[in-house]
Amino acid sequence: MCQVGEDYGDPVPEGPPPPRPGRELRCVKCKDGLPVVVIRAGDAFCRDCFRAFYVHKFRAVLGKNRLIFPGEKVLLAWSGGPSSSSMVWQVLEGLSRDSAKRLRFVPGVVYVDEGAACGQSWENRAKTLAEVKLILRSFGFPWHIVALEEVFTLPPSVLRCSAQEPLGTEGTYKVAVDSFLQQQHTVGGSPSPTQQEEQLSQPCTQDPEDPAGPPPAAHIEALSRLFDSVKTLTAKEELLQTLRGHLLLHVARTHGYSKVMTGDSCTRLAIKLMTSLALGRGAFLAWDTGFSDERHGDVVVVRPMREHTLKEVAFYNRLFAVPSIFTPAIDTKAPEKASIHRLMEGFLLRLQAQFPSTVSTVYRTSEKLVKAPRDGCAAGPRCLLCMCSLDVDTADSATAFGAQTQDFSQTQPPTPLAEAGAAPMPCCSAEVGRAQKCCQSTLLCRREDSQVIEQLCYGCRVNMKDVPSLDSLPPYILAEAQFRSQRPSQDIQEYLVENSDEEVHTTGS
Repeated sequence: MCQVGEDYGDPVPEGPPPPRPGRELRCVKCKDGLPVVVIRAGDAFCRDCFRAFYVHKFRAVLGKNRLIFPGEKVLLAWSGGPSSSSMVWQVLEGLSRDSAKRLRFVPGVVYVDEGAACGQSWENRAKTLAEVKLILRSFGFPWHIVALEEVFTLPPSVLRCSAQEPLGTEGTYKVAVDSFLQQQHTVGGSPSPTQQEEQLSQPCTQDPEDPAGPPPAAHIEALSRLFDSVKTLTAKEELLQTLRGHLLLHVARTHGYSKVMTGDSCTRLAIKLMTSLALGRGAFLAWDTGFSDERHGDVVVVRPMREHTLKEVAFYNRLFAVPSIFTPAIDTKAPEKASIHRLMEGFLLRLQAQFPSTVSTVYRTSEKLVKAPRDGCAAGPRCLLCMCSLDVDTADSATAFGAQTQDFSQTQPPTPLAEAGAAPMPCCSAEVGRAQKCCQSTLLCRREDSQVIEQLCYGCRVNMKDVPSLDSLPPYILAEAQFRSQRPSQDIQEYLVENSDEEVHTTGS
């Protein structure tokens, strides 16, 4: 029994217990080195093992999917951020002589200047571009700098899906590699490692078509006016992403690249998946978050950084001095509830801090999504902006999609003259009416807006509701919308039977 005043031992010491001899924390991989990085609870890596772990992830994603084979031109979309900088660094190290298994494709780097959409002055943009050029020259790859204002000079053909099969998708990866080796043998033998390195490092200068000075003032003003007119930050981010994708596609097609690499990390794709669901893009999650995106036909977008979390990317860039540059984005310093993108990002990151498996669980869910495209690029209509198959059934007004289509066409009430059957008379010319927002201008604008809206999927229609007037969109979008709206009538004319001369004479007599 317990006795009053009985001594049961020494008091419990305060603070953590001293480490036991021989139980110091060691690297989980080599069991010998001192850890410098703790990725997850119990996953501590030393410097060398973390580097091998990080590089293996990048190589495993490329090797498992087998979409890029030797000799193919690949465009690396570099934004200056941590993930895209780490992606370019992995390609740079994979092409070096010291690499155990060298990468065999021919890379190029593209940087899109989005300063005008973020409200930056040309002086600040010029300072950023000077730093960007220094980093691009250090890579040693062919590089291209394009301004976002160049979307006002794009041709309408950029929105058309090419029927050409993308390079590397016919047959298996082994067949593609064997054909490449046969071509090299036919030409005169495979090149030596020194010749391959010289080929990959030339040219390492700026594209001669890239402008050295600022974009035209009219394009800068038009782009600023477009983004200033958008009501919500959510629609601005979606519009910026769409225009950036069109510009990257145009650069890839112009310079002969068949693949475009983006630096979307695992964390960023998990956020994008949840955001796309909230924006009504659930039908296209497999294309928006998968490893490969073949919606364009001749150019395939790949995401080799999809296995890396933002924490791993930050640790790697810090330990191995990966060069990167910070540029203000369109949502910089925006509050958490300013857009759906920011809200989903804050929601997932807070969950990730409390439950470390949140991001990986959402990401693994996206891997289970299966693509079900229609047969061929020309099998059905495609969205004018995101270039995915249209998920809007205009014939069935009982659905939410059909109801939305009818809602747009019924937003303008009929005028008394129209109800009486008389043709409305314009009170002014089109130019004056557009400035004063009166009758003829309103009818023309509504007709043009209707042509664009009819060519959009459900998610893009929701975003375009926050754009007051679609006339401020780049000309190539409006031209392609007009072309698509006239194409059905041209197809019908081909099947109409024309009256012969004898039938016309008989009818006249």
